[in-house]
Amino acid sequence: MVAAAEECTAALQAGADGDWSRPAGGLDWSAHATLDHLALGLVGYAGLLTARPTDRYIALFASLDPAAPLSARLEGIRIAAALLAATVRGAGPGDRAWHPWGHSDGPGFAAMGVVETVVHTHDIARGLGLEWTPPDGLCAPALRRLFPDAPAGHPAGRTLLWCTGRDVLPGQPRRQEWQWDGSVR
Repeated sequence: MVAAAEECTAALQAGADGDWSRPAGGLDWSAHATLDHLALGLVGYAGLLTARPTDRYIALFASLDPAAPLSARLEGIRIAAALLAATVRGAGPGDRAWHPWGHSDGPGFAAMGVVETVVHTHDIARGLGLEWTPPDGLCAPALRRLFPDAPAGHPAGRTLLWCTGRDVLPGQPRRQEWQWDGSVR
């Protein structure tokens, strides 16, 4: 999780002078709003794993200061990732928490955090005109955990983008709708 945040924030720093009010990739959100969504998701996953609700989201919301310089907002992403990583490390093997796409455990929430981080970094990079593909080494474990039926024989980063409707794979139609399976296996 922390490695994903380091890799992704370094990639986004390259777009520091870009127009962050532009849409992030194929999303309706701006690059700024997408970065804020990422911070919310990472802290939210840590909160879910801490509170361990069985049927709902929790009331904790986190956001980045919109007036802060980009370097400080990227630091916020690294902090949120570190909070999630620490929560995952502290979770017991039997700890479970609700998520609409499958009740999950610590490793499942870590995988969700990695997917959110790399996919939204890809979205923001596209919106800023940067070429960036998620690294296979970061994506492979999350792909195995959350998308067990993903097609084999393709690089993990591209496959993860395909699984989340952001890329095409040879011989596969582009996904219009998607969700992961966070259940414990």
